[in-house]
Amino acid sequence: MTVLQIMSESGATVLRTGDAARIGEELAPHGVRFERWTAGRELAPGAGSDEVLAAYREEVERIRESGGFTLIDVVRMRPDDADPAWPQAARAAREKFLNEHRHDEDEVRFFVEGRGCFYLHLRDRVYAVVCEAGDLLSVPTGTRHWFDMGERPEFCAIRFFQEEDGWVGDFTGDPIASAIPSLDELLAPVS
Repeated sequence: MTVLQIMSESGATVLRTGDAARIGEELAPHGVRFERWTAGRELAPGAGSDEVLAAYREEVERIRESGGFTLIDVVRMRPDDADPAWPQAARAAREKFLNEHRHDEDEVRFFVEGRGCFYLHLRDRVYAVVCEAGDLLSVPTGTRHWFDMGERPEFCAIRFFQEEDGWVGDFTGDPIASAIPSLDELLAPVS
């Protein structure tokens, strides 16, 4: 389920909602775009990049034109329990994005499969947006944020870049991410 949880910088919950319209309303004043998309055609699980881009061709072209994106790709993380190196590789990939950073361009992601959480540090609040299949999130240039793909990453996303060099982060050094619940903690059942 798609979730927005707004928290204080210490992690205290201010608002939690799964209502897509409300999520969009809460994010819009900060210049953050949230949309829900439906595939233009059926996708097989594990579909390749070409099939994924073709299924969302109209939406991808709309975003490409409106944002001046020159590089669009598909990224996929999937557990491979047969590969003994997979757990370490997954941890390394996760750790790269868990520290607060910002970019010199918009960060735009559309989730085709699975889930991940973008944490947006906006003024004195943290907006945790758990995105799942069908969700598009656009984080404006210069917005302090981090991303958690969870302890067992599994997702497929379309990424949009304005520059050909792809993902380049400017890390802030702020330890705030350590005070905020992880993706797995956000989705854990309440006891």
